[in-house]
Amino acid sequence: MLPTLILVVGLVFMLIHMVPGDPVDALLGDRATPTDREALRVALGLNLPLGEQFVNYVSGLAVGDWGVSLVSGRPVLQVLLERAPATAWLALWAMVVAICSGALLGVAGIWGRALWGKSKLLSRLVNLATLVVMATPTFVLGPLLIVVVAIGLGWVPVSGNEGWESVILPALTLGAGLGAVLARMITASLRGELRADYVRLVAAKGGSRRRRLGHALRNALLPVVQLFFLQVGMVLTGAVLTEAVFGWPGLGNLLVESLHQRDYPMMQGCLLLISLVYMVSLLLADMLSAWLDPRVGN
Repeated sequence: MLPTLILVVGLVFMLIHMVPGDPVDALLGDRATPTDREALRVALGLNLPLGEQFVNYVSGLAVGDWGVSLVSGRPVLQVLLERAPATAWLALWAMVVAICSGALLGVAGIWGRALWGKSKLLSRLVNLATLVVMATPTFVLGPLLIVVVAIGLGWVPVSGNEGWESVILPALTLGAGLGAVLARMITASLRGELRADYVRLVAAKGGSRRRRLGHALRNALLPVVQLFFLQVGMVLTGAVLTEAVFGWPGLGNLLVESLHQRDYPMMQGCLLLISLVYMVSLLLADMLSAWLDPRVGN
């Protein structure tokens, strides 16, 4: 993780400084004098060469200093810690939606034939539903839910974080796509495991469908667990659009605000924190894969 972290820090710094626009113009406006612009540029350290700015940034990270916001003047890490709980709460409920819908649809997709006889109607309906959800972008699904559920039916608030009802639509928007991906992965993985020799042996001994499913499910979960934790990072990146659509006061909305304001330190802090969470998710995926299948750890 350490070499990856170093690479991420360098890429984030370089890409942020390639964003068009000048933070001094965003802070002072068009009517500021050249003297005021230069004074602010010196005060913010933007007059230094880019290499020296990078060294100062990395040196600060090494001692826990993530920089200071160019707009509010507050420490970046402090602002991130204030916004992180809202994003964590949204991500948690999005994961609940994804796990529940993915598990139900995935198992239904593989056992549809048994439930509906020789026809594969249920399996086809599950495949069609997951394909439609996967093909629907977040910025389309979110406004549709707002129009139908929030405005049309008036069941939940349109935006903001005013209570537990406010998290329903953002969680559905963010978790639907991941649930569809998990459902298709569970179906494909179970289909392969149910054809394995050890499952056929259980069937030959008179084992029921439920027992065969129980034997196959543990091994089928291995690629699903890896995909799930890979998608955790996608949830955080998807939260950027979701939080912007629903006005959710989390890291994603903070990143969008910082981008408009050309607040370099805040943008770097948001991207770095999201990258750290993604890397930890990959580590957890490896650990759980080794627990589910000891051969992975060896």
